[in-house]
Parts: sequence; structure tokens; C-alpha cells
Amino acid sequence: MHNPAAEAASVSAAVQASTPLLQVDQVSLQYRTSSAVVQATHDVSFGVYPADRFVLLGPSGCGKSSLLKSVAGFLPPASGEIRLDGQVVRHPGPDRIVVFQEFDQLPPWKTVLQNVMFPLLASKTLKKREAAERARHYLEKVGLARFADAYPHTLSGGMKARVAIARALAMQPKMLLMDEPFAALDALTRRKMQEELLMLWDEVRFTLLFVTHSIEEALVVGNRILLLSPHPGRVRAEINSHQYDLASLGGAGFQQTAQRIHRLLFDEGAAPAAPEKPINFGDVRFSY
Repeated sequence: MHNPAAEAASVSAAVQASTPLLQVDQVSLQYRTSSAVVQATHDVSFGVYPADRFVLLGPSGCGKSSLLKSVAGFLPPASGEIRLDGQVVRHPGPDRIVVFQEFDQLPPWKTVLQNVMFPLLASKTLKKREAAERARHYLEKVGLARFADAYPHTLSGGMKARVAIARALAMQPKMLLMDEPFAALDALTRRKMQEELLMLWDEVRFTLLFVTHSIEEALVVGNRILLLSPHPGRVRAEINSHQYDLASLGGAGFQQTAQRIHRLLFDEGAAPAAPEKPINFGDVRFSY
């Protein structure tokens, strides 16, 4: 089971002993619509360390999905720089695998096993036999080994989500990127997927960049949370949340932190709107 106390010590030691795997340095993002150029983020900076579960949290229009797409290599920064393992990110690559919200991206004519094998074969990462072995390994990890020969249309939404996660992890990327992956699921399935994601992280210790607009989900899934203000997205604060998990739901500390995050996100007087340098203040890093 997920152990927040043990994780806190492990992550703290890892952070002290390493440099960030991902460095986002004063990144401003823009995208063009049919009528205008929209500023998605302004001078956003943060670092993600190996084995972090780093959450980008904010309301609609804060640029959190745009930041994830930029880390993935799909959206080049208008200014600033993104570095992964010391190398500037200029285009997509197999070292960053994205799990999107919609799981109907699984080709319906391929079995579950074939879906997990597909990126391994398409990228020529492995030969067919080795790809099948690795795919079965990760299907076992997500509890779907006995559904290897099933087709996507026979699976529930939660099972499709697990296939998508297995497919991503089978590529053994340096970083797993998840863009509101459970938003389309019902509440009970979403809770189950959060639990399974944490259990899988406990075993594999992958590095995760996770986007959500749910404060509760951010506290459950993340060990660190970056709060973004809307229009355009600026860093409002960074919060340590490794002490929380699904067992914390309903607890006084969890609820107090959730309320504090809500104030930081939506109370214009709670934090400055134009951050430059983060300052430590307890478990919150305010940005000035």
C-alpha cells in the first residue's frame, strides 16, 4: 500500500541528492486561434526531480495543458527554455509519453496486448518477442494480464485507462505525462484509478507530470503541486503534498490544505499575480 511517510523520506533524500530531471525556465507559451494569438503562460518556472509526482493545478485557461504539451514537445515556447535531463526539448520523443483524457485512442482492431506492444514496435524499440514480453509485464502491473486478448470495445472506461497507462510505461520513458487522465470517468472509477496509479508508482517509481483542475485529485496524486493563475498562467505558489493520500480524504489537515489552495487560486489578494522568485514559507513556496 501507498506509504506517505516513507515516501516523504525517500523523495526528500532523492531531491537533496539530485538535480531536476525536468527544468522549465521562464517559459511563456502562445497559441494562435482563427482570430488572435493567445498568451497561455507567462514566465513559468519549475523543476521536476526523478520519481516526483508533480501536479500542475489551476482553473480553465491557466495554461496547464499547454505546459504539458510543451514539455511533450508539441508546443514550442515563445520564450524561455525546457530541458529534460540537461537537453533542450525541441520536439516529441519516446523519453516523454503522454496519456490523454480520452482512452478511445486505443485502435479498436488491436487486442489489449497488441495495443501495448504497438509503440514498442512502431518506434523499433524492441523486436516482436521482446515487445510482447514487456507488454505482458506491464499488463500484469496494471492488473489486466487476463485481458491481453480482449478488444478495447469490451473494456470499461477504467480498464481502458489502465491499458493506456500500461502502454505508456512499457516504453519506459524518462517522464510520464498525464493530461487530466481520469476526468471522463465516474467518481468511483476515478477514485479507484487514483489508488491504482499510486500503487503502481510505489512499485515502479516513474517520474510523473500530471495535469488536473481538481484540488482533491492534486492532493491525492501529487507529492508537489504547482498552482497556476489564469489568463495567462503564472506561478502562484508551490505546495508540498506528499503527506496526503486517499486515506487522508475527509481529514482536517487535508480539508484545511484544500481550502488554502482554493484561496490561493481564486482570491486575488492571496498571492501576487506576477511571480519571479519563489520563497519558502512552511510547506508553501509563494512566488514574488
